[in-house]
Amino acid sequence: MSQIIKRAYKYRCHPTTDQAALLYRTFGCIRMVWNKALAERTRRYKDEGKNTSYVDTAKWLTAWKQDHELSFLSEVSNVPLQQCLRAQQNAFTNFFAKRARYPRFKSRKRSRKSAVFANNAFSFRDGQLQLAKTREALPIVWHRPLPEGAQPSTVTVSQDAAGRWFVSLLVEEAVEQLPPSSATVGVDAGLTHLVTLSTGEKIANPRHERRDRRKLAKAQKVLSRKTHGSANRARARLRVSRIHARIADRRRDHLHKVTTRLVRENQALAIEDLTVRTMMKNHSLARAIGDASWGELRRMLDYKTGWYGRKLLLVDRWFPSSKLCSTPGCGHINSRMPLNVRWWTCPNCGTKHDRDVNAAKNLLAAGRADK
Repeated sequence: MSQIIKRAYKYRCHPTTDQAALLYRTFGCIRMVWNKALAERTRRYKDEGKNTSYVDTAKWLTAWKQDHELSFLSEVSNVPLQQCLRAQQNAFTNFFAKRARYPRFKSRKRSRKSAVFANNAFSFRDGQLQLAKTREALPIVWHRPLPEGAQPSTVTVSQDAAGRWFVSLLVEEAVEQLPPSSATVGVDAGLTHLVTLSTGEKIANPRHERRDRRKLAKAQKVLSRKTHGSANRARARLRVSRIHARIADRRRDHLHKVTTRLVRENQALAIEDLTVRTMMKNHSLARAIGDASWGELRRMLDYKTGWYGRKLLLVDRWFPSSKLCSTPGCGHINSRMPLNVRWWTCPNCGTKHDRDVNAAKNLLAAGRADK
């Protein structure tokens, strides 16, 4: 049995000088259109009490392009500018639904550089991708093939802080669901170990940021001594960004391997429904939690279980998984359990528990009870 999903295939690319210049202009125009539309939306609501739709912003864009001072907007493809306005409309929809905060202005230095091209702004034939207003195909490193016969519906070109160019192609793909399995597992996220399973297995936390912390600190120290606006500072900033990119790449690769393995081996996975954003406010643990990347772990498990016909069982965040004795028929709950207690003995039944394995077993039992 298979299902049709939308999947993005991301590749490194190396634009030519002309292509890079056009993309840089596109990024700048997207940022300006976003900021102008956001400012006008805000003013319109405060002064006139009117809500704004995407159609309104699209009309503003047409008027801006006819302005002599903003004629440079016509030098780039109109589609990424329209996609930017659609993204802003979605941001306001999420804000009014209380799923996100009020949209913010884009910064030239800190905002992500990306442009989304719909299928009317690029051509894809015989493995060659050509963007609107360019004369030649975009040089792409095809490290893995696209699904046979796949045609991208959108293409996103981006550049990260380390100066690397990427192209992401969104395609529809048929994914075969995995054969049913009788195995279910409880998964307890941690810091000493990335995850502990109810089977007793502990998967190590590579601590990628900690391993490169000394190198990162040295590069940041060099950066802090450079003069603002100088070429030396730009080069030093790039060195810091490359270290961060290396850390993020290795962390993401490890999480993909762990989550794929768990989804393939188990029919259902029970995890705690943690609020990572709130936990990051704990300044003593924020750095370690960010390095473990619990939020990304949960996100990967969420979409992979959906793809492959598995179940993700979410257990309430207030469930006392660490304090509760997992021995069948006991049910004793400790009044407190400090983080430094890694082993404890149940005063009711006398069972000695590994804190993390006990929590994973309780999560599995709670997940089964709720499904």
